[in-house]
Amino acid sequence: MRPFPDDLAQAQQEWSATYQQLAERPGRTELRRRLYRLSTQLFFHPYWQDRRPGPAAWWELRSLGWPDRNASERLPQ
Repeated sequence: MRPFPDDLAQAQQEWSATYQQLAERPGRTELRRRLYRLSTQLFFHPYWQDRRPGPAAWWELRSLGWPDRNASERLPQ
């Protein structure tokens, strides 16, 4: 797994938690706004400045936000 900056990994974990909260309580404006801000923070993070992420990089980053599971358990078959 590639090393992501701590703030990028933290933003992904917050994004995943916010997404889960929104799934449990749909229609919450403050959660939608937070999800939008975190999405922007993730996509335009300086880490991606010299190289745009491919699908594999996004997959690895998203796996950091999955609680209680190893990323390999969620790989598509």
